[in-house]
Amino acid sequence: MGLYLIGDVQGCDEALGRLLAEIGFSPSRDELVLLGDLVNRGPDSAAVLRRAMRLGASAQCLLGNHDLHLLGVAHGVRKAGRRDTLAPLLAAPDRDAMLDWLRRQSMALHRRVGGGDLLMVHAGVLPSWTVQDTLALAGELEAVLRGPQLVAFLHEMYGNAPAAWRDDLRGSARLRVIVNALTRLRFCTPAGEMEFEAKDGTAEPPAGHLPWFDVPGRRTAGATVAFGHWSTLGYVSRPDLLATDTGCVWGGCLTAVRIGATLADRERIQVHCPQAQKPG
Repeated sequence: MGLYLIGDVQGCDEALGRLLAEIGFSPSRDELVLLGDLVNRGPDSAAVLRRAMRLGASAQCLLGNHDLHLLGVAHGVRKAGRRDTLAPLLAAPDRDAMLDWLRRQSMALHRRVGGGDLLMVHAGVLPSWTVQDTLALAGELEAVLRGPQLVAFLHEMYGNAPAAWRDDLRGSARLRVIVNALTRLRFCTPAGEMEFEAKDGTAEPPAGHLPWFDVPGRRTAGATVAFGHWSTLGYVSRPDLLATDTGCVWGGCLTAVRIGATLADRERIQVHCPQAQKPG
């Protein structure tokens, strides 16, 4: 039995199929976690969702910013962007089934592996949050996405403020901080104020900011946090961190990581991808 984590697929179903074949994935034996951004920018988002749905209980998926954007476009809250490739999915006869399945996926997942904590999110975790905080706050957001307030929330989801977490936040402001941290975070200040413009690697962070995972005193530092979202960061494997977005849609690789009996037991498996989206 193997636990496999796969970074951002972004509609690249052909690459996903090759990667699953490369690792010899067996739904009856193995477990797969897709770390968000299943859709958009690549050529066949619908095929990715259908494949994940067919895998049933053997596959769990996190929601990323592109997945939530799909829900926003589908419900008329947001217009599709110039580089979006969501139209075929939205015109598909099984679109409603795919969208309903998508809204029921997770915002964060947790596993105990060999006595250690593996926390999985799409983008990041604010430095003041513990593993338990992250799971609880993700649960608040999941309840809204799966419930009757979905469309009302989507109308309030977009925006950068508040930029920092406070325990006394309520309503849409509270949910917006949660969604922005879990699906958009790259850099923040030591106090946890998020910055959303910078998308390059870590060599030149915005003034006064750090990569979220390098903030001193981060309360999830005792766990291994696995995430995607940051293609310019590339693959990073260290005891407290596992970054898996290796830019498949940009002509990089699609990456799977097999987690063994302990969190230190990691095997990287990659397939090369044709460029599906041009920068700019």
